[in-house]
Amino acid sequence: MELQLGAVIGFTGQVVQGLILHPDNEHLIYPLGSTIVVRHVISRVQSFLRGHDQRVSCITVSRSGTFLASGQQTHMGFQAEIIIWNFQTKTAFHRMKLHKVMIQSLSFSCDEAYLASLGGQDDNMMIIWEVSTGKGFCSTNIGHEPGYDVQFFNNSNNKLISVQNLIVKIWEADYVAKKVNFTLVNLGNLKRQILNAVIDPSDTFAFVGTRTGDILEINLERASYKRCGPARGLFAQGVQCLALMNNGDILVGAGDGTVAKLAGQTLQVKCQSQVLGGVTSLSLTQDNTHFFLGTGQSNIYLIDSDQLKADLRNTCHYEKINDIAFPQNYSEVFATCSLNDIRVWNSRNKQELLRIQVPNLECFCVGFSADGKSIISGWNDGKLRAFLPQTGKLSYVINDSHRHGVTAIIGTIDSARVVSGGMEGEVRIWRIGKQTQTMEASMKEHRGRVWAIQLNKTNDLAVSASSDGSCIVWDLRTHTRLTCLFESTMFKQVLYHPDESQIITTGSDRKITYWDTFDGQAIRMLDGSEEGEVNALAINKEGNVFASGGEDQVVKLWSYDEGVVLYEGIGHSSTVFKITFSPDQKNLISVGNEGAIFIWNLP
Repeated sequence: MELQLGAVIGFTGQVVQGLILHPDNEHLIYPLGSTIVVRHVISRVQSFLRGHDQRVSCITVSRSGTFLASGQQTHMGFQAEIIIWNFQTKTAFHRMKLHKVMIQSLSFSCDEAYLASLGGQDDNMMIIWEVSTGKGFCSTNIGHEPGYDVQFFNNSNNKLISVQNLIVKIWEADYVAKKVNFTLVNLGNLKRQILNAVIDPSDTFAFVGTRTGDILEINLERASYKRCGPARGLFAQGVQCLALMNNGDILVGAGDGTVAKLAGQTLQVKCQSQVLGGVTSLSLTQDNTHFFLGTGQSNIYLIDSDQLKADLRNTCHYEKINDIAFPQNYSEVFATCSLNDIRVWNSRNKQELLRIQVPNLECFCVGFSADGKSIISGWNDGKLRAFLPQTGKLSYVINDSHRHGVTAIIGTIDSARVVSGGMEGEVRIWRIGKQTQTMEASMKEHRGRVWAIQLNKTNDLAVSASSDGSCIVWDLRTHTRLTCLFESTMFKQVLYHPDESQIITTGSDRKITYWDTFDGQAIRMLDGSEEGEVNALAINKEGNVFASGGEDQVVKLWSYDEGVVLYEGIGHSSTVFKITFSPDQKNLISVGNEGAIFIWNLP
């Protein structure tokens, strides 16, 4: 049975021109790992196009919006797939494989009869496909300069422009002889690394953006360079994307987060503003009054074209998410942690409530104290930091709490103590006072990273799972070990069954093991996955259902007593790192390597 996906918080902002407003002005299309999300702008209802098995590298929409094409990246030596989707039915219309390793750019012709595709630097082929049959119509090698962008002309279905490293080519396709011929654009003695192109509606000239940070105008009829601009003040970190407005103005997105509007006649900057992250996508509405903008830090903005006032519409993590936590018995909010930051989310409207940033560090684990008065977190610089949940202000830091990083953390039920695990295998108990934080005990038995710590209900026992192949049950009053579970695996997760008669573990040997808490014997082993290790486990309050996830990218819901998979959730496009049930038991939330948060509805 398939698990129903309620919502996804996520957007892969690194894909250039990946955020597209559909021509119906109602749907936003954007990539998320190997999935393509189609979101209704007003109602925020999401639907998903699944078909790629690796990360999506480019997306394009035909002029009327009937078709959508996407290309992917794959492993070295393999063929990368292009999928043409029917937008109305949200199904795959054709699947095409000819390019190797990666698809760099895609473009539909104006009459939607042809699709041009450009391979990555390991392929260097340009292929024109017939959309109706999905067959490769004519192909050509573009030379040894890597191509970055290909665009069909706006009024003829057999002319294209391609930009490659230092050159621009205008192609003419002869569909009868099935040949493609090119004219090299004469750039004079200008040397620029050219990244993208945009063609004016009358097909007389084109603008190309460069890594230097300026824009070149090219006369397409004479295939010659005309001029470049802006004269002063180049765009830092290159012109990442361009868009043409109906009145002839050019919108420019730069790699340092600058978005600017240039006059088409003079190439001078009219106005500009700043956003978070390098600009990777610009997509205008039909009436040109606003445009959507996507950045490399996975933020989506709606910007008015007149004043360039930026309105942040959507945020999410842009790197892998390491942990997820709910406050005790409260399902309205949850926290996630990633590189550089911890974010607190509203689980009803999926919006970000709070961002706690600690630059250049990675947060390994996050949790709420039982009284809800602080968010506790462990970081890779060995510090244990606590923040106030309303404002995100730092409430205390424990310096050097673990060498090389704090990897697991949990607060006790009276919020007076925190139990933490480290990269080198220590399990430490900290007493949290009003003004002071002191170490109560340090238990060093593990020889590898502590991946998870769990407490029992009365908080007098803790169990820790480590990558050295042992799980240890500790007595927190005497600070000694009670029992030890050994297995030739790197343990990733350990859980108490709610009645505490059993412990359930998982790890790199793909097995899910039930253990007796009394004598530490393995009772039962299940195959958690066919391929790839299992990283995450979560169990519900009754203890009759548990969930697992890992490198096979599938979220599985198991019956605890029978040990069989009841439901499978397919949606992640890379490894699942953490899973948790919401306290009201209505949702299951999973996070993973692609930086997305998946919210599943429990049956």
